[in-house]
Amino acid sequence: MATTTRKTTRTTTASKTTTTKRKTAPKPAPVEVAEETSAQDLPLSSREEMKKKELIDLAVERSGVKKRDAKPAIEAALAVLGEALAEGREINMRPMGKIKVSRMKKVVNGQVINARIRQPEAAEPGDDPDGTIDTDPLAQAAE
Repeated sequence: MATTTRKTTRTTTASKTTTTKRKTAPKPAPVEVAEETSAQDLPLSSREEMKKKELIDLAVERSGVKKRDAKPAIEAALAVLGEALAEGREINMRPMGKIKVSRMKKVVNGQVINARIRQPEAAEPGDDPDGTIDTDPLAQAAE
């Protein structure tokens, strides 16, 4: 528990002595931090970077929609996400995670955005108390 200390200041003048007591703010409780891991401890992939074509192909495979329907939707979503990051906005998209822009720098041919991504631990079906995680990759079609 944090302790509170008091400072007493006395001011003396020719006719009167004044005593002022000032409270200092309590010390905050220590924050529990999860064990840090170095980049060497993380499971990094040796595969090449994912490009838009691969993303579209994987989304088509996983969702079962036609490529001609998926491609414009994915491209529009990527454009919206890119614009939001360029504005410095935070993005919170489950299950991908929360993206927070930490620094931005203008360069000759664009801008460099440094961001942190915090991913939640893998959720088990039924672990979502507010019902925002949908385990079905396809939305229900309106008939």
